[in-house]
Amino acid sequence: MVAATVLKAGPLSVVDYRCEAGPGDRPYAEQHGSFSVSYVRKGSFGCRCRGRTYELVAGSVLVGHPGDEYTCTHDHHGGGDECLSFHLAPDLAEAVGGGTAAWRTVALPPVPGLVVLGELAQAAAEGRSDLGLDEAGMLFAARFAETVAGRAHPAPLPAARERRRAVETALWLDENAHEPVDLDAAAAQAGLSPFHFLRLFSRALGVTPHQYLLRCRLRRAARLLAEDARPVTDVAYDVGFGDLSNFVRTFRRAAGVSPRRFRRAARGERNLLQERIAAPLLG
Repeated sequence: MVAATVLKAGPLSVVDYRCEAGPGDRPYAEQHGSFSVSYVRKGSFGCRCRGRTYELVAGSVLVGHPGDEYTCTHDHHGGGDECLSFHLAPDLAEAVGGGTAAWRTVALPPVPGLVVLGELAQAAAEGRSDLGLDEAGMLFAARFAETVAGRAHPAPLPAARERRRAVETALWLDENAHEPVDLDAAAAQAGLSPFHFLRLFSRALGVTPHQYLLRCRLRRAARLLAEDARPVTDVAYDVGFGDLSNFVRTFRRAAGVSPRRFRRAARGERNLLQERIAAPLLG
């Protein structure tokens, strides 16, 4: 594991984690030292914490509570994983909200509002945006707290062999998100009937295959909008949306602002983000 601190600003620090562990590496117990929300930008890994196992893929969020012990596993993917992790001092975690239960969530599946803000924060971390990384981190943490406030308790996970199928298909979906992919094609990739695959994928990863596909596209769209000057229409088609109006509607629902306003925010128009922090964030 390589960890590089990219920001330390008062109650917030941001760490870039890159792990090359694979199925042959022995997992070991670790302990969270602070409140944290980590955006998985690449790869896949599992997390065992307080008697449950969670599978995380690109777009997922790992949640840390000080003192909680956890074990990361890499049974299903040997290509490494990367996270952008936001560590919050206790006062900031309290201000963000959510209460103790929120900070003991352990993990969240890819959520539209979190994947676009995660990509925005990543752009800021890499210097591809004039946006302050501290601002992006606080916005990401605030959206996390709102998301958890309305989230139901997760259903039990399938067996490890079945989870592997779900994770491998999620990686395939991520690689092919720019193509016209439907449920039948994803199910065939997993070697299952569409109905069985839908149930398995949803139980293993917390989202349906179509929801995950859309969130892969949203992640890439947010990345392109932050770093690229190409027209919004080109971004929509390049990431896999076949209709511009559908892309704009879906992106606005996820980010709370239009693609053009998101691009302006990524380039440093902080008043747009301050509006989003001050007002209730849309689902």
